[in-house]
Amino acid sequence: MKHITKFVLFVFLLQACNYNAQIKDNSSAIEIDHADSLAADVKSEMLRSWNAYNQFAWGHDALKPISKSHQDWYERSLSISPIDAYSTLKLMKLENEAYEIENFVTDSLDFNINQFVKVFEVNIRILGGLLSMYELSGNKKILEKAEDFGKRLMPAFETKTGIPTYWVNLETGERKGDTVNVAEAGTYLLEMGILSRHTKDPVYYEAAKKASSAIFERRSELGLIGDVIDVESGEWVSEVSHICAGVDSYYEYLIKGYLLFGDKELKKVWEESILAIQKHLKDKHENRLWYKRADMYTGEWVSSRITLYDAFFPATLVLAGDFAHASQLQDSWNWLWNKYGLEPMVYDYATGESSYPAYDLNPEIIESAYYLYHTTGEKRYFEMVENYWRSIKKYCKTEVAYTSVKDVRTMEQKDYMPTFFFAETMKYLYLTFTDYKEEFKFDEHIFSTEAHPFKISDSPEAVH
Repeated sequence: MKHITKFVLFVFLLQACNYNAQIKDNSSAIEIDHADSLAADVKSEMLRSWNAYNQFAWGHDALKPISKSHQDWYERSLSISPIDAYSTLKLMKLENEAYEIENFVTDSLDFNINQFVKVFEVNIRILGGLLSMYELSGNKKILEKAEDFGKRLMPAFETKTGIPTYWVNLETGERKGDTVNVAEAGTYLLEMGILSRHTKDPVYYEAAKKASSAIFERRSELGLIGDVIDVESGEWVSEVSHICAGVDSYYEYLIKGYLLFGDKELKKVWEESILAIQKHLKDKHENRLWYKRADMYTGEWVSSRITLYDAFFPATLVLAGDFAHASQLQDSWNWLWNKYGLEPMVYDYATGESSYPAYDLNPEIIESAYYLYHTTGEKRYFEMVENYWRSIKKYCKTEVAYTSVKDVRTMEQKDYMPTFFFAETMKYLYLTFTDYKEEFKFDEHIFSTEAHPFKISDSPEAVH
């Protein structure tokens, strides 16, 4: 864990070193046969779900597993599910399925489409998926596809602030949508940085960093940011500060960008940002740790409404060496999962009510438990992930695959399987149950927010 430890030593003193010194042989904390059985089960269910996509939705963006049909994001499909699924299939050693996707991408996928796409969404799914596919396969034709797609996103960044617009046309470069949330504004460092690394062209990383910097430069005197901004004027459209959906991956990419590329300016931005978060957003309710919504200028409470996407934060804190907060927050999210049997999309921890009780097969709570298990070796985190998998199988499994749940209070199902179920949820389940084998080198990779793994280089090439 030398890359993470080096950062922690410099920024967070010796806290993480103490934990790293205590890292256990995970095989001694679990029953290996049991772990192998769980891993085999996840792999089998991944293959079953992938075969369902192949049969009922091939060539389309997503599977509708109850009606055994498909759904596209736009008028013309971008085949998002295969691109998102590739890295998981590859890590599971499902080589035939992975190779099928490679061939499809190189031989059939064409991005020269007169169609507007959501810049943030296709960046993390398509660009990130293609770049991870290239790193895992070494297929240079895949890199050519990634570079072509990256170039098509670049016109979105040609705004007065450098923050990309919400939409960009893949063929014409026309852009639209001047109002974006912070996640949509600043979640490009990893994908664009990796593209710069492999093409040796710094223009992509420079654009991504300019966008993230534009957010940080508009922080309040408290060090807090708002959550919605105008990309041309740079004015805050919403001045509510939080770590929830709509902001989450902006913070995630600051520390991950530093760890992946060694950019010390990102380290400084992360350090200042996390200090403000812990000072002004951290909240305790009924002895559980949460992070509230507050006014960015005064720090005053705005809401105790959280989203299940916020469960990414313990994993991010693990990377920062803050195991105390990571563990406490994971316990809070685990409590919420067990309260319903699945997590509700939106929950108010002060009132104890959910205003949007859907569960869309989200991975974040699994991701954080995986990070904590790998890093500390504590069996309880393995058991958390096992419980999450048991619940997903109980409430989300269908005849052919898995589907979202409309209401965790009734467990009524929806008819949609998000692409991130392939990319993230199944990957983090599998990696937890196979962690003791050390086949995947966690400490040599950084995961994107879509769980696409990127290799940390011992001698990182300049990206800026």
